[in-house]
Amino acid sequence: MELTEVWFVAIAVLWLGYFVLEGFDFGVGMLLPVVAGNAKERGAVIETIGPVWDGNEVWLITAGGATFAAFPEWYASLFSGFYLPLLLILLALIVRGVALEYRAKRDSTAWRRRWDAGIVAGSAVPALLWGVAFANIVRGVPLDGRHEYTGTPVDLLNPYALVGGLTTLTLFATHGAVFLALKTTGEISLRAAAVARRAGVAAVVLLAVFLIWTQVQGGRPGTAVLVAVALLSFASALGVLARGRQGWAFLLSAVAVGMTVITLFAVLHPDVLPSTIDPANSLNVENAAATPRTLGIMTWVAVIFLPLVLLYQGWTYWVFRRRISAD
Repeated sequence: MELTEVWFVAIAVLWLGYFVLEGFDFGVGMLLPVVAGNAKERGAVIETIGPVWDGNEVWLITAGGATFAAFPEWYASLFSGFYLPLLLILLALIVRGVALEYRAKRDSTAWRRRWDAGIVAGSAVPALLWGVAFANIVRGVPLDGRHEYTGTPVDLLNPYALVGGLTTLTLFATHGAVFLALKTTGEISLRAAAVARRAGVAAVVLLAVFLIWTQVQGGRPGTAVLVAVALLSFASALGVLARGRQGWAFLLSAVAVGMTVITLFAVLHPDVLPSTIDPANSLNVENAAATPRTLGIMTWVAVIFLPLVLLYQGWTYWVFRRRISAD
């Protein structure tokens, strides 16, 4: 396998890790006022992601850095064409991060409610816009012969992309609710499981529409298998949750999110950003890649440091593995 292919797979894995881990963070944030009935319960809900949310965002930083270094043409065209939605995502993540850190700094109900609203908005906006962004990446955008985006922000709000955004919004909400059902006790856990079952119905319908649309639009026989696995995993997660098997439900939900990401990258390959004007203008793993020397250096760095990052993050989840109660 050439290094360009290796780094395409590596970037897909980084996005997979980000959406699986940060996905339940977003879900917890969005559902804060729904599953928590009082101040103590809101504090408990936030504590479920308190030790891990910032570590989960490392996957996003690494994915962006890897794209910049391994596929600079892809990074340049993507960030210029998607400037507005990516800016909104960045601002939402900033608000969310500040809110998570600041809400407990004052013993004031009004103070905490304002920051709680920031957590909800800062979780919902990225959950929606990441789906819009990735749907457009897979669908393709108007790129000219110099690989420059020639469309407008409104062009990104096409029906396929909007379905993609609603899919990630409901998928992450369900993923987060399942996580809360697993990670908490008492009334919070019961409410979270009920929310997961209700949100899961909408999520599984939207996920089916989005993935089947993706398959029809540009899939291959192999990607049809990935679509089936993603849908079966998510439906199974809802089924085992109804039987009280929260651990299995979370595992299957994570598999569904991961398989959705794999499906999108598999349909996209070998392109990294197709052109809707002329296929000859599309960016692919060859014409968007950095030099072989750069890719070689990056590979050695990844081989050395990636295991350390995985060990650290695994240790963090192990240390904070116990359930949390409102008390």
